[in-house]
Amino acid sequence: MDNSYDVVVIGGSAAGLTAAITSRRFYPEKSVIIVRKEEKVLIPCGIPYIYGTLESPLKNLVPDAVLEKNNIELLVGNVTAIDISSKTIETKKGNRIKYEKLIIATGSIPAVPPISGSEKENVYVINKDVNYLQNLLDKVESSSDMIIIGGGFIGMEFADECNKNRDINITVVEMLPCCLMIAFDEDICRQGEDILKKNGVNIITNAKVEAIVGDVKVEGVKLSDGKIIKADIVLIGIGSKPNTEIAKNSGIELGEKGSIKVNRYMQTSDEDIFACGDCCEKISFFTKKLSNMMLASIACNEARIAGANLYKNNRANEGVVGVFATAFGETALARAGLSLQEAKENGYDVVAGTAEAPNTHPGCMPGGKNLKVILIFERGTGIILGGQLIGSKSGGEMINLISACIHEKMTANNMATFQMGTHPALTASPVAYQISNAAEMAVKELRK
Repeated sequence: MDNSYDVVVIGGSAAGLTAAITSRRFYPEKSVIIVRKEEKVLIPCGIPYIYGTLESPLKNLVPDAVLEKNNIELLVGNVTAIDISSKTIETKKGNRIKYEKLIIATGSIPAVPPISGSEKENVYVINKDVNYLQNLLDKVESSSDMIIIGGGFIGMEFADECNKNRDINITVVEMLPCCLMIAFDEDICRQGEDILKKNGVNIITNAKVEAIVGDVKVEGVKLSDGKIIKADIVLIGIGSKPNTEIAKNSGIELGEKGSIKVNRYMQTSDEDIFACGDCCEKISFFTKKLSNMMLASIACNEARIAGANLYKNNRANEGVVGVFATAFGETALARAGLSLQEAKENGYDVVAGTAEAPNTHPGCMPGGKNLKVILIFERGTGIILGGQLIGSKSGGEMINLISACIHEKMTANNMATFQMGTHPALTASPVAYQISNAAEMAVKELRK
């Protein structure tokens, strides 16, 4: 198959799909095709929920109907090469496709630390492959002792989900003093750990895995202090690294951390090639330094910029704010922007305001649950730098509102006096609304 398209997108997950849809919206006269290696595309953030709530990888798929709806063609094939001079890509099966504009959205692959024994049977990483994840699910169902290496979002979500409705002993091993510590300040980390501990998950922190032991199959994990913990299955969930091999081999410039180098319009070193998602370089919204943050929400944001800029610069990337959330049981934990610790490490003089209230009014309304909000502001300017929250699941949307305030550089006074809508069954009381009151507490500090 030798074909020519105006816009070719390599990769069909969050970034690739969003970039293709955006390019179709901005340039409706152009032909668009996605080339992806997966027959079925998983929802990346939903992968842990396969092991409890969803019960199958087939319930965690992105439907292809959205492609037909947007008049986007699809080729399932593994792209092996990009020829910049002839403006063509080639797949493993020999398909050659000529492009006018190319978007690389090849995502990321699991990061595997150099741990002795990681090649043993029943040691898994988080591959975004339906059959692989089904095999992992089958193994979890028959296992009695599971160890998860890494206490970040993925590790903790897997622990929470694998623990549901199973007689399985789960241990999370984290090398930092707290799980979730890269995301949250210590107080919220501890509360998150406590929820899982109360549900029977074992958590070991300040511990480094030295080796995975056993003959052919895994039998346990050896920590750096010599202690061996029994295991018949091990999941390595320490994060991901950019998938950039195709770009690198084509001569596209990579940044100092190995990601595809892009400008603020998501354009690579080749003016007709763009990149978005986990495979490309990111900078912080605050410091303008390189950022390691990989999130599906960031990938989609970059994709909306890349897809809009193919033939004309319509949008610019202002950097990664960093907005993320998780939930253990009925408790949400979320953050936007800088944590208190990060703000101080980056030289900011900060004040914080805290407010807690039920998410209904009165709090005895059905579904009422407390929601605690912490807002962080720069002392000199009063501009918001970050926010964290824990409590009601409604916090999953409130953190997005906080992110918008960060993006627009609102001040504590702005946030204390913005007009919110409230309703007894839907929100906190207007008197106790958490964002306004946390901002007011910060204003009190700013006035000292």
